[in-house]
Amino acid sequence: MHRLAGPKRPAGNTLHQELVTLRQVLKTANRKGWLPSLPDMSAPYKTNGKVSHRAWFSPEEYQRLYEATRERARHPRNERWRGECEQFHDYVVFMINTGLRPDEASRLEYRDVKVVIDDATGERILEIDVRGKRGVGYCKSTPDAVAPFLRLHKRNAPKPTDIIFGSVQRELLNAILSELGLKKDREGNPRTAYSLRHTYICMRLMEGADIYQVAKNCRTSVDMIEKFYASHIKTRLDASAINVRRTPNPRNARSAPEAQANA
Repeated sequence: MHRLAGPKRPAGNTLHQELVTLRQVLKTANRKGWLPSLPDMSAPYKTNGKVSHRAWFSPEEYQRLYEATRERARHPRNERWRGECEQFHDYVVFMINTGLRPDEASRLEYRDVKVVIDDATGERILEIDVRGKRGVGYCKSTPDAVAPFLRLHKRNAPKPTDIIFGSVQRELLNAILSELGLKKDREGNPRTAYSLRHTYICMRLMEGADIYQVAKNCRTSVDMIEKFYASHIKTRLDASAINVRRTPNPRNARSAPEAQANA
């Protein structure tokens, strides 16, 4: 005879999502006059939950992913899949070097991307008009995003209004990550197409980029980057600023033998 399992306690994120939904329903009712006032739904006390960092690829892990997708593009398992594998390799490189959200990349048209010479660095980069959940924004890529975009343009011979990527090739992404043992990070967080954006942000911070400029280029806030990205990057810690030693004042300090003699 099987025992009935006890009630399972919902996760904190589940409770948060349900409260957000309920709050929106009550706000609508209040706005339409069906509810005279909004009830106080704040928690009586708030615990500091663990901050779960966004799953990303370290430079070594990304190198493995890059080599695996490049190998698939050069030698697909089936010749009829060659186009998809080439497209996916360029997608990975493009995303790692732009920091776009997957939904932003799926809306991207060829007319939204321009190859330009950056005035500040003199390097070729991409200037991208981004349309996503934050409305219309702008992005400047790293120089490494230019090559995959030019390959896409040459391969597809597109019209300006053609979609560049469309939906994410999730099955191919999951298959390659599983083969490499990279489907989850060491904390057990699953890696998805969003992890390419997270990797862009982490790598920019590791290279010493200004956090405000990174946030602006990624159409997010400094607070979000500080909370979910910057706190677990060791290169953000300045050892010279941490390991400061106070220089003793020779007028006030006694020599060791003198101090022992007078003790």
